[in-house]
Amino acid sequence: MLVEARQAPAAVADQLAADAAAYEALGAHLREQPPTGVLTIARGSSDHAAGFMAYLTMARLGQLVTSLPMSLVTLYRPRFAARGMLSVAFSQSGQSPDLVAPTQYFRAQAARTVAFVNDAQSPLAGAAEWIFALRAGAETSVAATKSFIAQMVAGARLVGAWEGDKSFRAALADLPQALQRAVDADWQAAVEALRDADRLFVISRGTGLPVALEAALKFKEVCGLQAEAFSSAELRHGPMALIGAGYPMLIFAPRGPAQAGLLALADEMRARGARVLLAAPAGTSGCVLPLAEAAVADLDPVCAVQSFYPMVEALARARGFDPDRPPHLAKVTRTR
Repeated sequence: MLVEARQAPAAVADQLAADAAAYEALGAHLREQPPTGVLTIARGSSDHAAGFMAYLTMARLGQLVTSLPMSLVTLYRPRFAARGMLSVAFSQSGQSPDLVAPTQYFRAQAARTVAFVNDAQSPLAGAAEWIFALRAGAETSVAATKSFIAQMVAGARLVGAWEGDKSFRAALADLPQALQRAVDADWQAAVEALRDADRLFVISRGTGLPVALEAALKFKEVCGLQAEAFSSAELRHGPMALIGAGYPMLIFAPRGPAQAGLLALADEMRARGARVLLAAPAGTSGCVLPLAEAAVADLDPVCAVQSFYPMVEALARARGFDPDRPPHLAKVTRTR
C-alpha cells in the first residue's frame, strides 16, 4: 500500500502525458452537444472519485450531476429516457457486473458513455463508447491508492477539456510536482493522535468532501477504526450530539469557498474539548496536518488525499494491523 501510494505522482504524470487528443475531442463534443443530464456510475473508492468529478462539473460548468444507484438498472429495471445523457463510470478493475450493465444499458439508449478504468481490456472498457485508461500501472494492494488519485485526475481532465479553461489545464499539468510535495508532508501527528482511538469523525465540505469520504473508508478498511464522514453542514443535524471532550475529528480544510466555515468549525470543536486534527495549508491557524497546494484551489483535494494515504498506512501498522492484508476483503469486488 505504501509503495503504491508513493507511486501516485509518477502515475499521474504518465496519465497526463497520454490521451490528450481524446480528452479534447470529448470536451469539444460536449460543448457542441451539451448533455441533457450527467450520471456517475461507481462504487467504493471509485464513487468518491466520481463525487469529486461531480463537484467540479457542477461548480465549474453549472451542469447537474446524479450518482446512479446501480440497482435501479440491475434489479428494478425501469425505462429511462436516456437519449443525449452522459454517463461516466469509474473503476479500477472494470470487472463488477453492476458497473458494466448500466453502462451497456445507457449506451443502448443513445447516451454518451465514458469509462475511466485502469484495465483497458476489462468488461467495463468494452461496454463504454469513450474509454480513458487511468495508466496507474499494476495495483496489487487491496486498498486503492494511486488508482483513486488517477481517477480524481481523470475526472478533472474531463471537466477541464469540457470547460476549455487553459489555466485549469495548466494547473493539471503541474499536479505531479504538487503531489510529490504532498507525499513528503509530515502527518505523523495523526498517527500519534489516533493510535488508540475507537471512533472518529472525518469532516470536510464541497470539493473536499469526497476526500473525507475516502479517508473514512480507509480508516475502516486498513485500521479497523470506526470512522464516519460528514459535510460540516450535515454535522450539525444530529451527529454533533456525539461530540464531547476528547472526541477525535479529522477536518480537511483545503482552499476554496468552504474553507472559512471549516476553520470556524475546528475552532468551535476545540472549544468543546474535541481532539481536532486540522488538515489545512501550512501557516493556517490551528493547522496540525499541512496540506500541499496545487496550482489552483479546485485541485487541492487531490494533494490532500496524497498526504493522507501514507499516514493511514502507518496508523494501521501502529494499531497492529497489516494494511496489505485487510480482513474479509479482496482486490476485485463483483456486485450485482
